[in-house]
Amino acid sequence: MKKEDLKRIFYQSLTGFASLALAILLFFCMRYFTHIRGALLWLMGVLTPFIYGGVLAYLLKTPCNFLEERIERKLPEKAKKYAHASTVLLVMILTIFIIYFLLSIVLPEMVNSIVTLVKVVPRELDRLSRWLIKELEGNEVAQNYVSTGMANIEKKLQDWAGNDLLPTLQGVMGGFANTVGSVLAIVKDVVIGIIICIYLLLGRKTFARQGKALIYAVFRADWADKILEEVAFIDKTFVGFFGGKILDSAIVGLICYVFCLIMTFTMDFKNAVLISVIIGVTNIIPYFGPFIGAIPSALLILINSPVNCVIFIIFVVILQQFDGNILGPRLLANSVGLTGFWVLFSITLFQGLLGFVGILIGVPVFAVIYDLARRMIRKGLRDHGREDLIEQTDDDKKPDEDRAEKVPRNA
Repeated sequence: MKKEDLKRIFYQSLTGFASLALAILLFFCMRYFTHIRGALLWLMGVLTPFIYGGVLAYLLKTPCNFLEERIERKLPEKAKKYAHASTVLLVMILTIFIIYFLLSIVLPEMVNSIVTLVKVVPRELDRLSRWLIKELEGNEVAQNYVSTGMANIEKKLQDWAGNDLLPTLQGVMGGFANTVGSVLAIVKDVVIGIIICIYLLLGRKTFARQGKALIYAVFRADWADKILEEVAFIDKTFVGFFGGKILDSAIVGLICYVFCLIMTFTMDFKNAVLISVIIGVTNIIPYFGPFIGAIPSALLILINSPVNCVIFIIFVVILQQFDGNILGPRLLANSVGLTGFWVLFSITLFQGLLGFVGILIGVPVFAVIYDLARRMIRKGLRDHGREDLIEQTDDDKKPDEDRAEKVPRNA
């Protein structure tokens, strides 16, 4: 038997063995998914500071690169070596200031809204009950239904306050030491995460060079090129999606704040800052974000004025139409390339797997998987001589074969 035949048989056997091994691994992963997920959650709990630092560093690397390029252009040659560290310091200071500014505005508004809610709800229920009974005067059956319903609502509120709220507050006060310990643990993780973030931002170029060298040391040159190309596409997808969504949400929140200010001066509109922040922050969540933010905001407005609540709901519908059809597509153009069906599917799937984190990262992760599957299908069609079917893999979108800039070997 020739050497080429032996080599071909060896690779075929190796491919079959690898396929069988992957099938067995997939079976055990599905069979013991609950245990594997529990182990991963435990590991994530241990590495929480590194996760905080890594996520924050990834979100801040783009503004760091943006500012560093422009600062280096304006500095003399001797001072350029300080641009890297000074950019990281500047971005971290701005980030901490923005977070502090938002919290200092939102928290007092939230406390005032909760206090107002506790004071207003019983009074409004009583007024609603008297108004309904007056409107239904002459209809004793309807009046009895209203009286019974309102009595049940008041009873449930009292039961909730006596059986749930007070014991919870007592438990909080009784377990104050545990509460303080939990808060201190969170603060510790956040502080360590910020320190890790600074280290990652300072060494991001070094880590990138070391990772690239590792890939070329382990894989063949052509495979290393493909891996780096795929990494570049993944980075482009995530940066484009999160950067676009953050900018989109900031613009939506600003538009909402301007509208609330106008309503404040004309119709005694309240909680403008809190509502604008809620609308802007929840807009980051794809698909469901507008509904998640609009419902509590409308309830806050309803406490003070039903008319203002109706006006606000109409405004939110118009704002979300503008965001979904004009602003969002312009800012997120070519960042994910998924249709509405696949966006909803990815959110549902990853929410079930990872919870709230899955809602945030589900769309870009599925976009990468979808692009990989589409390119594999195209390759299979070419190998089988069915190039005529390639256009059917595009979801009515322009094919994007060269969707990631290839990384040269000497980069």
